[in-house]
Amino acid sequence: MIEMSEQVCLGERIKSMFYHAYNSYLDNAFPYDELRPLTCDGQDTWGSFSLTLIDALDTLLVLGNQTEFQRVASILQDTVDFDIDVNASVFETNIRVVGGLLSAHLLAGRAGMELEPGWPCSGPLLRMAAEAARRLIPAFQTPTGMPYGTVNLLHGVSPTETPVTCTAGVGTFILEFATLSRLTGDPTFEDVARRALTALWKTRSDIGLVGNHIDVLSKKWVAQDAGIGAGVDSYFEYLVKGAILLQDEELLNMFHAYDAAIQNYTRFDDWYLWVQMHKGTVSMPIFQSLEAFWPGLQSLLGNLDSAVRTFQNYYSVWRQFGGLPEFYSIPQGYTVDKREGYPLRPELIESAMYLFRATGDHTYLQLGLDALESIEKVSRTPCGYASVKDLRDHQLDNRMESFFLAETIKYLYLLFDPTHFLHGGGMEGDGSWEEGGEGGQCVLGAGGFIFNTEAHPLDPAALYCCSRHSKERQELRDALLSLSHPKKKAGSQSKPADERAGEPPQSQSESIALKPGEKKTLPTLSCPVQPFSARLSVLGQVFSDNS
Repeated sequence: MIEMSEQVCLGERIKSMFYHAYNSYLDNAFPYDELRPLTCDGQDTWGSFSLTLIDALDTLLVLGNQTEFQRVASILQDTVDFDIDVNASVFETNIRVVGGLLSAHLLAGRAGMELEPGWPCSGPLLRMAAEAARRLIPAFQTPTGMPYGTVNLLHGVSPTETPVTCTAGVGTFILEFATLSRLTGDPTFEDVARRALTALWKTRSDIGLVGNHIDVLSKKWVAQDAGIGAGVDSYFEYLVKGAILLQDEELLNMFHAYDAAIQNYTRFDDWYLWVQMHKGTVSMPIFQSLEAFWPGLQSLLGNLDSAVRTFQNYYSVWRQFGGLPEFYSIPQGYTVDKREGYPLRPELIESAMYLFRATGDHTYLQLGLDALESIEKVSRTPCGYASVKDLRDHQLDNRMESFFLAETIKYLYLLFDPTHFLHGGGMEGDGSWEEGGEGGQCVLGAGGFIFNTEAHPLDPAALYCCSRHSKERQELRDALLSLSHPKKKAGSQSKPADERAGEPPQSQSESIALKPGEKKTLPTLSCPVQPFSARLSVLGQVFSDNS
């Protein structure tokens, strides 16, 4: 049993770990994407936009550092430029950059930043997120709607770009892109994400499985291994979390259909193997470290018995090596050749956080303590924390991925802080709830935060707040248009297209009824966001007004 006082002390140790790594990045690697902790310098990896700083920004606030959050947010606004001739991963840029900026934008009020009128429906970090996402849109311009894996941020998709990408690279956009659309009022982002999801759904096999890599032009499966790990993992994650964030039953039904096939064909003794997507025959009896997110995802759906047993399998591997190797042979009970490394991934810690919230079982706190001790003992260097190249002899690799600060540290800290605001620990009147939207009519930060696959928390209340305001503005615009432009009598002609061409487009954020400098008068009765009964409970139940 780990007492509450000890949990507090562990939280302070985790903070110290964060600042050792974070300060080392600032001192030795900024403005490069990542820190190289063995040589104390930096390197660009995913796109040359100070990735670690963007990825770590919301962690600063999670740890309570408002001052540094404000300073870094200002630095990013002044220094980050997406108008660059760089080939970037569409998937990684979305989850790390777009997700990180969106989360920071939604936490800006809690961080004490000066907010624009109408926040969270406007703001500089939101505009940065939208700009980054717009640079990814050309990748979705395919006959199928499924995106290429790589895009040049300046020139778009190269004519020689391969059309083959992984399943997760097609289906891991709905959280960030729907959030962007709901906050900004621009439907483009959500539309392309949904089109990609629909196209991917239609490619599943007769037994209900999807493979690992697909040709986005022909819709043919290039790698036909079906499982829950690398190349597929976050697709399933986003069906569940997208269903919760957007209250979207269709996404949840998609996941349930997949889950039935996964349980039927890939699950053996609470392990999940890789099988041939058309036949269901085992192709790789391998556990991959990225699969360790699965027990946490199952807990969101209330499937606790299965989640607990699978977690115990994964935890046994951790205890064997002091970390999770990238690949682990289940029949042999050992690592797979050339896949013995542990790049400080967060997935098992993430599942421990969810399962501790759901059960209160201190087994999950013990995993957190084991992880903390292992990382400190094996990976700490004078300049940060190094990935483990080989768990058998603890050789280190000269890399500290940005997800160490974005995810691993964050989930560790949240595991030991059960009253944190991200867990919905605040009460009305204690300062944890926030006002937002036009005239401060929305209640934000009341709980139910949804983490993207890079552990960037998104507040569902903000989406409903902004989409409600957008709907109200559209209804007002339509009503005023109907008054100022009554239906023309039969035989009358509208203005020629060439005359309309010179007229400026109407901005979605501007009301045609207002003159410059004039303020909108709020309606007497306004309910800009549904009552926040639509929050996530410990067991993953989702409640709506007609439950």
